Amino acid sequence: MKITDLRCAVIGRHPIVRIVTDEGVYGLGEVEFTKTYLKPFVLHFREALIGEDPTDVERCMLKIRQRGSFKPYGAAVSAIEHALWDIAGKAANVPVYKLLGGKVRDQVRVYNGSIRRKRTGDKPEDYAADVKWMAEQPQNFFMVKQGISFHSNMKDNVEDFHYGVRQTRSGYHGAMDQGQISERGFNHMLDCVIAMKEVLGDKVSLALDCGPGWFLPDAIRFANTVEKYNLMWLEDMLTGDYVPWVNPQAYRELTLSTTTPIHTGEQIYLRHNFKELIETQAVRIIGPDPADIGGIAELKWVAEHAYMHSIMMAPHGTANGLLGLGALINVCATLPANFIAFEYPSASDPWWEDIVIGLPKQIVKNSMVDLLEAPGLGLDIDPVGAKKYLLEEDAGFFEP
Repeated sequence: MKITDLRCAVIGRHPIVRIVTDEGVYGLGEVEFTKTYLKPFVLHFREALIGEDPTDVERCMLKIRQRGSFKPYGAAVSAIEHALWDIAGKAANVPVYKLLGGKVRDQVRVYNGSIRRKRTGDKPEDYAADVKWMAEQPQNFFMVKQGISFHSNMKDNVEDFHYGVRQTRSGYHGAMDQGQISERGFNHMLDCVIAMKEVLGDKVSLALDCGPGWFLPDAIRFANTVEKYNLMWLEDMLTGDYVPWVNPQAYRELTLSTTTPIHTGEQIYLRHNFKELIETQAVRIIGPDPADIGGIAELKWVAEHAYMHSIMMAPHGTANGLLGLGALINVCATLPANFIAFEYPSASDPWWEDIVIGLPKQIVKNSMVDLLEAPGLGLDIDPVGAKKYLLEEDAGFFEP
């Protein structure tokens, strides 16, 4: 089997990768809907991959892996890797998890970080109402994640929230504010945590997406202050999101200062950039994204290394779409016992549920997702239904 074409079309706001072969087998991969601009980055790899055997996934990856980078640019490589595994599974007539060593669980746990409504404001009562709504959704999620501080409008809407540099109208997703947090800002965050925990109790767990943007002294003080609320984790306080570095030494000092679990990793590309974070016990939980780290095999390697160091695993995935859900399900079915749950992804538009083939009507039941038993990553796109969402330049995307 040989690759004859590598294509990329933006459907809705998701760049979708399609790898075509001389045997009629094709594979699909999906990029987050926040990264519509990555189409040319995907197509950059076309000439390198044409003629290669897509079932030799690692050999193909050796040709392109070095051209990726931290979020967002690792996404192009990652989505191609997903499409290669999709082909490999279809060629072997097995789900991809069988090719990754086989499943260790029949269902995969997910948490709610993406099914949300627009919050009515940034006051404690607004946060309480928001997590109550998230917890009451029919999926019965065991945990919800809420953005606070620099990962929310709080940084702009709470007067004198911090004393640092402010980004206004940056024009792109992921611009970072950073600065020392004021006493008013600190107390406001704490009031919001108290309000959310009063609503959720111990029936639904709470994690906080915090940044990045914090400096270490504020992060230590806040992590210590919220210890009594038994949060699942504090995410991306120091680095994360679109920050192209890790800073494991600072994370280690934060982690050793508190019993509140510290989490990071969604923006990190490749296992090599997790090495110090894991081997120095710099965090308690890592959250790589299979659509940013370099693919599902890369994520599994990192999960196994973290397992040997007693570090927990909770993969990121908030905007990865429904094909991205297939990638998450397959890899997380194979992860060791340090796996907690992955972040259930949403798509850019509600009509995606009408054009993706292979998902049950109710995907999440009691915070669990069944494995996909179809070959490959288990999902496909209906070309007839998707045709009306294609741009004119992508009219041939679904051709053999």
